Amino acid sequence: MTVETWVIYVATVFALMSTPGPSQLLMLSNSGTHGFRKALSTAAGDLSANMLQMLAAGLGLAAVIAASATALSVIKWAGVAYLIWLGTRMILKAKANDPNARAERVDVSARALWMQGFITSAANPKAVVFFAALFPQFISAEAAFWPQFLILSATYLAKDGAFLCAYGGSASWIAARFKGAAKLWIERLGGGFMIAAAVLLGLKSVTDRA
Repeated sequence: MTVETWVIYVATVFALMSTPGPSQLLMLSNSGTHGFRKALSTAAGDLSANMLQMLAAGLGLAAVIAASATALSVIKWAGVAYLIWLGTRMILKAKANDPNARAERVDVSARALWMQGFITSAANPKAVVFFAALFPQFISAEAAFWPQFLILSATYLAKDGAFLCAYGGSASWIAARFKGAAKLWIERLGGGFMIAAAVLLGLKSVTDRA
């Protein structure tokens, strides 16, 4: 892969990530509520799902998945329902007179946050089709496939991870400056972001990015 091709690919990925998607909104929500360090597990879950989706695309499974419209629909709407449930639960538990709910939010496990990130990303099975359509535009038939594929995949994951950290760090910085009742509203806003992520996921089409 030439440097010129890679630079064009980086610019393309940057343009695709210029607007937040469901995973970015989930990262905003979890960083604002649980702190940036804990929310890194959410980013790890998202990137783990992306890696599997890229691998599926690289192995030629995209055509099989794309042919099953029913499977795509079931997986996507299950993810939408999951996010709406999480967001609604967060909003309802953000009460000043509910210390037990507050303790539950603080003690949420890294595994649970990882699972949220993974499910949110994996619930967009059309991402496999997206990667299968994007990568060939930058892969030369005259060179070995897998080295080029790994470069494209690693670059995408690095860019996505950087965007997630930027969103998460900003949300955590803002949330840390609110106390008392104001902080509760930040938590309610986090639940709203999660529901917004569900809406975006429900509206995603085959041409959307992962």
